[in-house]
Amino acid sequence: MAIEMPRGLPFAVDTFGPYTTTTKRRKRHHFLTHAHKDHTVGISPSNVVVFPIYSTSLTISLLLQRHPQLDEYCFVRIEIGQSVVVDDQDGDFKVTAFDANHCPGAVMFLFVGSFGNILHTGDCRLTLDCLQSLPEKFVGRRHGMAPKCSLDYIFLDCTFGKASHSQRFPSKHSAIRQIINCIWNHPNAPVVYLACDMLGQEDVLLEVSRTFGSKIYVDKATNLECFRSLMVIVLEIVSEDPSSRFHIFSGFPKLYERTSAKLAEARSKLQNEPLIIRPSAQWYICDDEDYSESGSQIQKQRKVRFSEAVKDEFGLWHVCYSMHSSREELETALHLLSPRWVVSTVPSCRAMELNYVKKNCFISRFSPGDPFWKLLDIDMEVSSVAAADTHTVALSCCLMSEEIILDSAKSKLEPVIEASSKKKKLLSLSPEKNLPVTLFGRARLSSQESNQLHERKVIHTESVYTNKTSPVLEKLNVKEVVESLQDDNKEEAIEKESCRNVSSSSSREICKDLSGDLRKLYRSMNAPVPRPLPSLMELMNARKRSRNHLTL
Repeated sequence: MAIEMPRGLPFAVDTFGPYTTTTKRRKRHHFLTHAHKDHTVGISPSNVVVFPIYSTSLTISLLLQRHPQLDEYCFVRIEIGQSVVVDDQDGDFKVTAFDANHCPGAVMFLFVGSFGNILHTGDCRLTLDCLQSLPEKFVGRRHGMAPKCSLDYIFLDCTFGKASHSQRFPSKHSAIRQIINCIWNHPNAPVVYLACDMLGQEDVLLEVSRTFGSKIYVDKATNLECFRSLMVIVLEIVSEDPSSRFHIFSGFPKLYERTSAKLAEARSKLQNEPLIIRPSAQWYICDDEDYSESGSQIQKQRKVRFSEAVKDEFGLWHVCYSMHSSREELETALHLLSPRWVVSTVPSCRAMELNYVKKNCFISRFSPGDPFWKLLDIDMEVSSVAAADTHTVALSCCLMSEEIILDSAKSKLEPVIEASSKKKKLLSLSPEKNLPVTLFGRARLSSQESNQLHERKVIHTESVYTNKTSPVLEKLNVKEVVESLQDDNKEEAIEKESCRNVSSSSSREICKDLSGDLRKLYRSMNAPVPRPLPSLMELMNARKRSRNHLTL
């Protein structure tokens, strides 16, 4: 999956959309890391005519095969280890391609220019061998020695950024040996099905073919795209003869159903069961709750057995073959590269799960004059603050989907965020009126939508408590309200319920208008939120009623 690059950069990586004057001004150069479909979305003849796409020869060949309507002259070839100087109106910048250790033709791009030093990994597996291919000045030593030249930003593949530290993926070579050993251990299997129809698993097929001296059958009718890709990458191992012992088995959809059907068919015919192997890391990083109780034992086995193939409850054999970095590999790579800022190329901000990011990436490291703001296409203007006792610098730019406050004991200045592309149109400092400026486009879309949904839920809840016409809501008690909300809304639910039970309409208005900021202030100080006092008129009426009762 790809994300949009910051507006302050003149180039885009793995993002392609319809051509407009705006996109031409913002993104004058485009780069493609590899040929997987989720990174080539939007590529069309109308786009590539306007701007060329920089990529490797193999990636371009695979793309042209998939989209024959494209022309080769629309691409610029840049091979692994090669550097290209790109001429741009804001200043030339240098681009170098490095092996991404992901799939055939996949590369990382290192950009060096007036915007700083930026490494975009695309999809990658950052093993130590892969890191050693980068320029020595950008890579530190394992014993804590920082690199001579630091990277300003890394756009990082954090696919497995949430995985457990204990999960150390085997190397690709080790995983392939596990597959071969699994085949050796099942000599009676008449057919070996390999779920390797995805670009990036060709090494598995190549090694199996060499070891057993047999070509791999690919059903051209049902798996044409895989057949074409293999004809480009490993033509010598492809067979169209179904009598071959080794067959390509389509991974999805309904992999488990088709596996069970194949095994059941062999049993019904009293034949030896075929061997079905799936090389993938996805099965190993799933959480326990994703599986039923019947599969809990298998779940425990796969978390500790990375050294051999594991059979699941459907009869499918799994081997941990990963084309993405494990969490341990990500932490090691960041420790050696020591970037100033890390951006996840996977939505849901998975980079924030990494220990390096938690310890080293803070917004307070960027002053108002830092190039970081230029990267976001944001101008920082300084204006004086009327209040003499103000000692904070408040930014309405939300980089982590929440308001950022930078403490400054000496400064009495308040930066005003201005969007240069809007011709001096100031953004409001009130986060309630405008959505926050997010860091890098679609990379922050998921968390931003989540916050908006949460805000709408709270607003809906407030409207429920102030509704005086619904007979169902009049019977709702505090316990039911609390149970219907999330834990962080329980206090607010109790407050709203107490307001609803006040008989006076004036008291209801007071409770309804109670400042949300004031409630948050009380909670931040661990102090109970006070209930609004009843009106003076209500107290006087209550006193009169008590006197009349005593008189009677």
